[in-house]
Amino acid sequence: MSLLRADAVAVAALALEGTLGVRTGEQMRHVSGRRASESEMRSWDRSLPVLAQDLISAGLGRVEMIVEHALPLSSKRIDVVLAGQHPRTRKPSYLVVELKQWSAARRWEGEPGLVALAAYGNRPVLHPVEQVRGYCQYLVDFTRALHDLPGSVRGAAYLHNALDERAVDELRDYPQDSYGRLFTGTDRARWLEHLTSLFDPDVAGAPYADLLLNSASAPSKQLLTVAAQEVQEREQFILLGEQKVAYELVLHEVAKARRSDHKSVVLVTGGPGSGKSVIALSLLGELARRGRTVVHATGSRSFTQTLRKVAGHRSISTKSLFKYFNDFMTAERNGLDVLILDEAHRIRESSVDRWTPKDLRQVPRTQIDELMAAARVPVFLLDQHQVVRPGELGTSEDIERHAASLGLPVHRIDLDVQFRCGGSAAYVTWVLRLLGLAPGGPLRWQPDGAFQVETAPSPADLEQRLRERLAAGFGARMTAGYCWPWSNPRDDGSLVPDVAVGSWAKPWNLRGDRAVGDAPPAALWASAEGGFEQVGCVYTAQGFEYHWNGVLLGPDFVWRTDRWVTVRSANRDPDFRNRSKVGDDEFERLVRNVYKVLLTRGMVGTVITSVDPETQALLERLVEVRSAVAAE
Repeated sequence: MSLLRADAVAVAALALEGTLGVRTGEQMRHVSGRRASESEMRSWDRSLPVLAQDLISAGLGRVEMIVEHALPLSSKRIDVVLAGQHPRTRKPSYLVVELKQWSAARRWEGEPGLVALAAYGNRPVLHPVEQVRGYCQYLVDFTRALHDLPGSVRGAAYLHNALDERAVDELRDYPQDSYGRLFTGTDRARWLEHLTSLFDPDVAGAPYADLLLNSASAPSKQLLTVAAQEVQEREQFILLGEQKVAYELVLHEVAKARRSDHKSVVLVTGGPGSGKSVIALSLLGELARRGRTVVHATGSRSFTQTLRKVAGHRSISTKSLFKYFNDFMTAERNGLDVLILDEAHRIRESSVDRWTPKDLRQVPRTQIDELMAAARVPVFLLDQHQVVRPGELGTSEDIERHAASLGLPVHRIDLDVQFRCGGSAAYVTWVLRLLGLAPGGPLRWQPDGAFQVETAPSPADLEQRLRERLAAGFGARMTAGYCWPWSNPRDDGSLVPDVAVGSWAKPWNLRGDRAVGDAPPAALWASAEGGFEQVGCVYTAQGFEYHWNGVLLGPDFVWRTDRWVTVRSANRDPDFRNRSKVGDDEFERLVRNVYKVLLTRGMVGTVITSVDPETQALLERLVEVRSAVAAE
């Protein structure tokens, strides 16, 4: 999808009429539902005519200009893709162009890959060569029409306003290759020569633009080979029992789908720590090794970003195989062999949000329908007791119901193995009984040697016990129900200690994508150094595990005589505020699920405390109070 496509002559004519920016802006409003900013309009009006005139000067007026081309399964857009025929090979030829209006730029603090610009307050931005190189690699990796056209894509960063060589001299020595070359306003003769080396002046570019724009989206074999090495060879996963059954079943269904026009759904259910994500990554590695088109997706920003960091730490391109559920709104039907949907309990009613293009909002589909349609074998891995937000529909019943409406067979595997919580099935049962998610009522914790459970008399004592575990070499995190306000960092970068109980107070984890001081970004709170000093919420803890788990039960969930009571007024989660969207019964169910998620993050032990005296008394009756503080 692009905002404008026309040959260079037509683009130059629009610029001459003074309507180029307006036309592009109108298309943006039609596609995305938002108005183009003044800076965007100014950029189109100033940069696109320069590029169009350069093509005309080089005799390449028939080359097609694809403006603001959206990368497949991504919200990123390329400034311009030039499309035409290569003058020597007679094959499709594409040039990805990143247009910069910079007149001056320098390295940011001496780092070759980062650039400082006065107009941006000298904050670091990516070197434009590296930016366009990434676009090229991604375009090739996910555009099926380009998979069998090696060498058809080139990339260039064009700083057309840089007319003083000295003003951008520090950017020159950055490594360049076919995917990323640098040209400035002083290089115009060299730039025109480069253009003529890539495009035949006598052949219209329109058919080649059509080829690109009409192509299906799928990962390339080369990318899958890299992913197989990165994911599977780096980690040797051991699958046991029903895990292995689920793994082999998916492979069988994929082979069956490839032999005939067959489509089926695989549903894998299991509690926390039952190995769903291990199955998902094992399948990703094996299917990639076999050259099958496979993508991994979750509905969790924290979980996806952590997987990208860990599984793709040696290969940037591997990270692109980890997507979000709302990336498949425009995916080709059955365009993938397999779509692995980890944490499928995070599936929402719709993928539409405030960033969704306007044309897609007009014909909304359910997210389940989009995901089920995207692959021959969609694989859903879920724990329906982890549905914690309004609008999440990822239950086995929802998935089976939708598959039945499409006439698709569903193969369901229920995992009975337990790896988290020390492998203690007894602890998981204890949590479900405690929270009323399983019948029978709360029961006294009976130590089983596999997992440790403690109560702490206060949040301060809970923190102290976890610090002892940290000092002993364990990992630890503190989490709480969403019962306190959540402030942004202060102007000086310090965090506001919003989670306050008496004289004890700690800040929430960060909400953004950037670290602040020693506090890691939200997506890395559970895994990065510095996360212990903030209290995590369910949205940052879900999907992760750590050795020692501290949980603070808030005033939204309290024990009264013989039953639990949910106190809606004590909850601060903005997703729960609207009573017309979240009724009292659903609120109660979601709060129980929130605490179920928080209580099942530990691998060695959990320490629990409550702000409510009667609830704290219940916990102390159920769990033997530790008489002495000692690190295990």
